[in-house]
Amino acid sequence: MDEILIIGGGGHARACIDVIEAEGRFKVAGLILKGSKEKETQLEYPILGFDDDLPDLRKNYSHILICIGQIAKWVPRVTAYDHCRQAGFTIPVIISPLAYVSPKAKVGQGTIIMHHAIVNSGSEIGENCILNSRCLVEHDVVVGSHCHVSTGAIVNGHAVVGAKTFLGSGSVTENEAEVLEQSVVPALTLVRRSPSRVRQK
Repeated sequence: MDEILIIGGGGHARACIDVIEAEGRFKVAGLILKGSKEKETQLEYPILGFDDDLPDLRKNYSHILICIGQIAKWVPRVTAYDHCRQAGFTIPVIISPLAYVSPKAKVGQGTIIMHHAIVNSGSEIGENCILNSRCLVEHDVVVGSHCHVSTGAIVNGHAVVGAKTFLGSGSVTENEAEVLEQSVVPALTLVRRSPSRVRQK
């Protein structure tokens, strides 16, 4: 079983590790944290290094996953993703065995699809996305790179979600709606068909 490094040490990282372990393709080797000082984490895995150590870590490890949470601030995930690519890591797609992803959907590298999420036929998911627990991405949806579709969110058919966007828990995006790039859609919001940017960061 190949080993994988985890960037992040918080609650989202814990949830991602649970999905990685359930999928069973990778063994978690340890954590990479931001900065260069000794830090503590509640996770049981060792801290193997910090951001600046990525080039050296690449000598011993091939796979890595960005496990930094994303709400309003997308920059940390995007920056980490770019650094990992520059260092030459493979950033795999991780799919929970409890999720359903249509074989006719496309999913970009570095995306994690968490427990009980659904991605239906014809949908295209970008790179480095979080499709969180129990979210629903219906048929023929486009989700741009570096997005977080949060717990229980529903994205209905033919909708387009711009890159670097956060869809809050329980939000509903209407059929054929467009959410513009870098939007932050609060929990339980209804996004209608006219272009919507609820709050941009």
